[in-house]
Amino acid sequence: MDASLRTAQRLLGEWIPQSRAIYGPGPTLETLPAAVESPRLVTARAVEGPSLGTRQVPGDPRPAFGGFLDGTQASRIVTYHEGVPIIFATVAAVIRVRRDRRLVTYGQQPEVERCLCVPRALVPDRLWDAACTGGYRVVDTGAERGDDGLDPAIDSRHPAALIERALQFVRAARERLEHTLAERWCLGERVPLYIDGGLAGSPRVATAPCSVGVVKRHRTLYVSADLMPVLSGLRRGDRTTAFRIAPARRTAVTSWYLRLRDARGRDPTWGLVRIEVAESAPGDVTERADEVSRWVLAETAPIALPDPRWDTMAYGIRDCEEFLRAIT
Repeated sequence: MDASLRTAQRLLGEWIPQSRAIYGPGPTLETLPAAVESPRLVTARAVEGPSLGTRQVPGDPRPAFGGFLDGTQASRIVTYHEGVPIIFATVAAVIRVRRDRRLVTYGQQPEVERCLCVPRALVPDRLWDAACTGGYRVVDTGAERGDDGLDPAIDSRHPAALIERALQFVRAARERLEHTLAERWCLGERVPLYIDGGLAGSPRVATAPCSVGVVKRHRTLYVSADLMPVLSGLRRGDRTTAFRIAPARRTAVTSWYLRLRDARGRDPTWGLVRIEVAESAPGDVTERADEVSRWVLAETAPIALPDPRWDTMAYGIRDCEEFLRAIT
């Protein structure tokens, strides 16, 4: 990463000699303070019983996942040109599979992309033209986008606004790589795939029977205020009854909450994950939710220490993160 960053800085220094380079690689933009999504409660439609309830998962945990999918992104400011930040980004995704009790990479190699993020309308033509011929993919972070929730075009020259918009593009690129790998798995494999995060972004993945999304962050809780005691009262091995999530412009999925570890004396969301799977017939929801919950509970060992998120992180996902960190 540092070698690629220095190369990008050198090239930009040659293209625009008066540009102000950043000294040292510094932290990635993803690690800097950013606007946080406001916490909220959203009532979802129950599909297993009349309303949200608690159910103990029957049977013993059983390992069943054949692969683990996760992605990463790292963005750094290379230089400023008249106050406009030029950002160098790396996005990557990998599936790690179990072979002879070890985790190895699925396929020939992981998906890795590097790019320069440049708002074309705010930089000289010579900088844009040089960047496009400099060996890196160049992303116009001022261009209009489709139905992805982004603003239609740049409406501010504030450096922080330009950085935030570039990060939206980088996040979308990482999700695209993750969807590419997940769709490839769904086309060629039958065994379950543990996906770090939700499924709804890809219709093919969200409707595949082998896809299991595991969400660890809970800024949005799919429960009404009067049913929060049900969620907070889950014990280890308990799950909520299933409900339907149908985001706008995304594929609907069946979901439920599962408590992985004893949370007594801790935050109500400690050791709590939300699982997403493809929608199934109403009579099959309970059997499917119990089965997948047993698979996820089996991944609580070995513990993903020393990661601070060990209460909800599977060891296979930690392995993905460590692998991606080593190659990027």
